[in-house]
Amino acid sequence: MAHINLLPWREEKRQEKQQQFYIAMGLTLAFAIMVFILFTSHINGLVNEQNQRNAYLQQEIALVDSQIKEIQDLEKQRDRLLARMQVIQDLQQSRPKVVKVFDSLVRTVPEGIHLQVLSREGDKLIVQGVAQTNARVSVFMNQLDKDPEFTESKLRVVQRTSSRDDAIRQFTLEVTESKPQTDEEQ
Repeated sequence: MAHINLLPWREEKRQEKQQQFYIAMGLTLAFAIMVFILFTSHINGLVNEQNQRNAYLQQEIALVDSQIKEIQDLEKQRDRLLARMQVIQDLQQSRPKVVKVFDSLVRTVPEGIHLQVLSREGDKLIVQGVAQTNARVSVFMNQLDKDPEFTESKLRVVQRTSSRDDAIRQFTLEVTESKPQTDEEQ
């Protein structure tokens, strides 16, 4: 029988399989790298898209913040204007009040009383004067209490100037003015 050497054929077959293995491994590695590149580019695209959304939201938030600040400034300005309008309205309503107070004061002073000093502290009038008798001071206080321009009268001091029967009395009286009526109250 003839001797056949099968070694080279087996060696070639082994080299061919080894070569196929390296090719398959290279193709698998190339496919894995390609999948990895596609995956990372897709993830990077999603991250970029989210960053763009975030930037848009930040711009809109800054715009809304500036609008809120502008609204707050307008509200402060409105409050200042309302306060000014209220002051003007109060002045407008209280303007005739002084005239009414003096007119009422003159009408309520009974005969036998002379006013010397009239001063004002807020909504209180301090009246200093002289009277012939204590009864006339009492009548004056009653008339002040009945007048709609005043709410309350308090006697601070009554002094006789001498011990004679016909001596005059010096008095100090405090009267609270009533609040001016608004248009709705009238």
